[in-house]
Order: sequence, then structure tokens, then C-alpha cells
Amino acid sequence: MFFNRKLVRDRIPEIIQAAGRECAVETMEEEEFHQALRAKLVEEAQEAAAATDADLVTELADLYEVIDTLMAASGIDRKTVLTEQKRRRLERGGFSRRIRLLWSGAD
Repeated sequence: MFFNRKLVRDRIPEIIQAAGRECAVETMEEEEFHQALRAKLVEEAQEAAAATDADLVTELADLYEVIDTLMAASGIDRKTVLTEQKRRRLERGGFSRRIRLLWSGAD
């Protein structure tokens, strides 16, 4: 018996049961759900970072799903995030020039 106690997609219990296995679930309270989403964000980002080229699209889709759910749970709309992304790109640049910082002087 495994005790994962982690946030999973809504259909995972159904998929587990369809495979002839048993599982137990509970619905999280709002604050715990927000914390679980942030933990899932890190988990999915690590999986995307470690993904092969063949699996990258799938892992990025999982990451987007968590981001979309976290935004909805936090009352943040996509337009607000995209506006902030554009502002930060104008202010600090993007990553298209592939710059790696080798060192920086002390303040």
C-alpha cells in the first residue's frame, strides 16, 4: 500500500480503479490546496527540466495545467500574467540571446 498524499489530476482515482486497484482520496481545504498547487508547480517544473526532447511537450502541458489551476485558484487571469510578462521582458529582456552570466562584481 502506497501513501502518496499529493495533489493529483481529477480523473486519477477513476483511472486507478479502472485498472483494478484501490485508492483513497480526500478533498483539500482551500489553503492546503493552494500549498499543494505550489508544490505541484515545483514538481512539474522539475519533470519538465529533466524531460527528453520527446517528452518535453507533455511535461510542459502538465506544467501549464498547474499554472492555469493556480491562477484560477488565486483569482489571477491570464491577461494579467501576460501583461506582467511583457512588462518584465521590456524591463529586463527575454532569453532569446542565450546569455550566460559568468561572473558579477561585488556590490
